[in-house]
Amino acid sequence: MSKILIVMSAASTWVRTDGSSYPTGYWAEELAAPHEKFVEAGYSVDFASPGGVLQPLDQHSADPEVAGANCAEYVAHAEKALREFGPLLTLSEVDIDDYVAVVLPGGHGPVVDLYQDSDLGRLLARADAAGKLIGAVCHGPAALLSAVDEEGKWLFAGREMTAFTDEEEQLFGTADGAPWLLASRLREQGAKHVGGPAYQAFTTRDRNLFTGQNPASSAPMAEAMIAALR
Repeated sequence: MSKILIVMSAASTWVRTDGSSYPTGYWAEELAAPHEKFVEAGYSVDFASPGGVLQPLDQHSADPEVAGANCAEYVAHAEKALREFGPLLTLSEVDIDDYVAVVLPGGHGPVVDLYQDSDLGRLLARADAAGKLIGAVCHGPAALLSAVDEEGKWLFAGREMTAFTDEEEQLFGTADGAPWLLASRLREQGAKHVGGPAYQAFTTRDRNLFTGQNPASSAPMAEAMIAALR
């Protein structure tokens, strides 16, 4: 059975520009929807994070007023999947050769740790060089920033991608005080960032790179990856 790797952040807080800490964690839909799609398609799914740390659930993703009426189903699926998998793999010990694809879900965690995680950077560089599929949704594309060459050049510069937009960050209420905004940072680093309407499903593909703009894009991104794998 072919395997897919989901790489989670290990962050539970996001330090703001005023020094305050904003609680964060994995966003249930962004983890659960792809996991469900991959398992239904016959893939096995492993979970890894920096240090093998299990990130908490972002409680906003369990609030129907924020995450929609179906959020309880995503929370239940994510918690069950993580519980049944057991201890997360330590990212530094993962061999990308064991997987056909790697997926980077969001929550704000990736803008805290994964964007500068050297172990992830090496893994993504190897995955991209081998033509393995790479998927990232919402704030997950921040993790792509970790992939730089020996001279510090970003390996995904020039690639088309989407991510949680500056507009969506403003609407969510977390733009003011953010150390940096993801979509702007991606553009600054050379990405061809594109976006659709706020909080509506929107996905892109550039060769082996698949990205989704927001939680609603999680399942469509996974479906596009599955179609490509077949």
